[in-house]
Amino acid sequence: MNIIEERYQIAIDRIRQIKTEELVEKQYVWYFQTVSEFILKLDFVSGEIKQKRFDSYTLEQLEKLNKELYQEIYRENYDSSFANPAYAVKCLGEEYGRILCYLYKKIRDLTGSIYRDEMEIVTLRMELFIEVYNMFEDEDELRYDNLKDILYSFEKDNTEIFMEYSVDYAVNPDNQFAVDIVTKSNLSDERYLYQYGEHVGANEIKMAKYLNSLDQEKIDLLAHVYTDGYRRGFENAGKDLSVKETVDIRYNLGFERIVKSAIADFEKMGLKPVIYPGGYQTTMPNKQYWFDHKFDEALYLDKAFVKRKLEVARQAYEERKDIAGKMAGPAVIEIFGENPFEPENKKEAPALTEEQQKLSVRYRTEYMQIVQTYIKGDERSFTIIAFPIPEFGEKFEEMFDATVRINTLDAEKYGKVQQKIIDTLDRAEHVRVVGKGDNKTYLNVELHSLANPEKQTNFENCLADVNIPLGEVFTSPVLKGTGGVLHVSEVYLGELKYKDLEITFHDGMIENYTCKNFDTEEENRKYIKENLMFNHDTLPIGEFAIGTNTTAYVIANTFDVVYKLPILIVEKMGPHFAVGDTCYSFEEDVKVYNPDGKEVIARDNEVSALRKTDASKAYFGCHTDITIPYDELGEIVAVTKEGEELFIIKDGRFVLDGTRMLNEPFGQKEI
Repeated sequence: MNIIEERYQIAIDRIRQIKTEELVEKQYVWYFQTVSEFILKLDFVSGEIKQKRFDSYTLEQLEKLNKELYQEIYRENYDSSFANPAYAVKCLGEEYGRILCYLYKKIRDLTGSIYRDEMEIVTLRMELFIEVYNMFEDEDELRYDNLKDILYSFEKDNTEIFMEYSVDYAVNPDNQFAVDIVTKSNLSDERYLYQYGEHVGANEIKMAKYLNSLDQEKIDLLAHVYTDGYRRGFENAGKDLSVKETVDIRYNLGFERIVKSAIADFEKMGLKPVIYPGGYQTTMPNKQYWFDHKFDEALYLDKAFVKRKLEVARQAYEERKDIAGKMAGPAVIEIFGENPFEPENKKEAPALTEEQQKLSVRYRTEYMQIVQTYIKGDERSFTIIAFPIPEFGEKFEEMFDATVRINTLDAEKYGKVQQKIIDTLDRAEHVRVVGKGDNKTYLNVELHSLANPEKQTNFENCLADVNIPLGEVFTSPVLKGTGGVLHVSEVYLGELKYKDLEITFHDGMIENYTCKNFDTEEENRKYIKENLMFNHDTLPIGEFAIGTNTTAYVIANTFDVVYKLPILIVEKMGPHFAVGDTCYSFEEDVKVYNPDGKEVIARDNEVSALRKTDASKAYFGCHTDITIPYDELGEIVAVTKEGEELFIIKDGRFVLDGTRMLNEPFGQKEI
């Protein structure tokens, strides 16, 4: 028995005692017994895994166990769970309730660790639980500050261990836990889904069953669209894929048949799969639970902690610089079809102070720079593709087939049409984008000056390689002179829904913002700052684009799912503006060429150009696309230096010569 096993056994024996003790104040007894019971359930699971008993479990038994592990945070049970900060504070007091709720979240997060046999992490958190319990036993020592000190010491002192796990998972192909599930399991037997230790719900089970109903030829086709986009991303950017050895595969549980086929494709490219927790995901059993705990770090985040975390991140990558340098980049399968989530803002949930917001931004920015040092942006690529999940509804299978059609549109045909748009835009000094009806959008977008229009362009002709599906033309605007109002009646960004999102820009930077999700302006602004601006005081317009995939737009409206689609597809369904970094962040000096041979020179803006003197001021670590649907769009006009107005879109339809075929999905024939 090694030292970790010994510590684990000591901890679990003590927790068995806590389960039956009543040595703390009466109001805390139920909490500690509840958490102890959950830990003992995890110990049971650990024993079943080690004895390989799960091999004989039926699907019904596995489903029952999975439900037992996650049912407390289901929406129907969450109101009476200590994992809910509102309930924890109500039962345990404002100060202690927040800390104990955080502690329970840390314990609940161990479920996946148990399945992955991460016994060091499991043991550390069990010991933390015991240490906190001991504090509650000692009434003389029980004070809020002492509890916070325990949490702070735990997070800071163990940062190196946690970061080692995180970085190693992200770059080391020797971590075979998830790869083995995908490649060695009988994927026709849905029991394999329960090997991850993640929540398995209806989406995951039905998705696996649906893919199992498809023949292998169809599965291979779906995988190939995805992997070929990845390959062409390297090819089109003139990057050498042959020097890379690994690929970062990300997917939702249920998609393993496609992933298995994709792994075979990647192996033909000389790439080994890297699949890690967070890379494989599951649909959340309760998004409010996730939202409530988004800023748990508020309980311990300070300058010293950020400094320490960055130090150990740098060290972890340095120790793995050889394998990190061989990472080719992410290959992502996104999902859509979940019902839009409108969160409740709870005053009991931890919230970052203004100083902590700045520290969070600093950590995000500097961590990204560390990653870029070891996995160089100018040497890697990526691809993203999206598919619906069964939560979409009764027409899920129809939507799946429609998505395949969207993902396989004729790139050559779209490329020629998009070039017509680019040729017109390249004549312009700025572009005017105006909404219609209730949409308040009115934006002027300044473009870079082309020194040699015969060989240079501002807009990239984006087809189906790294971003699947096609198509859009996009640029990095000049910030000075870019300004106005961006308004969208309803948009789904990340996991969150925004109502009447309105952002005002001045010289390309966010000047003001609001929405109508909550009753007060303060709540609405806080919601945007935390979740759209990632706690930055302002962000630049990093991208202006015109989406051309009218087929996707019409299909989305036919199925009434415009606001269920991922931004990956939505951004192709109208003009969009990205707030944050440009599309070329960390790759500004890599020359990019369109199929017509012209160099895309608009890879920088006034903020990203600061990388030459101070990289910390050049990047924000975020890039969020906000799309205006065609039906909310009045006009897009390219305005020349002489004041000539060249209309590209009018009243939501393409009017530029050579582009009217894009209106055909709307029922309008080419004139």
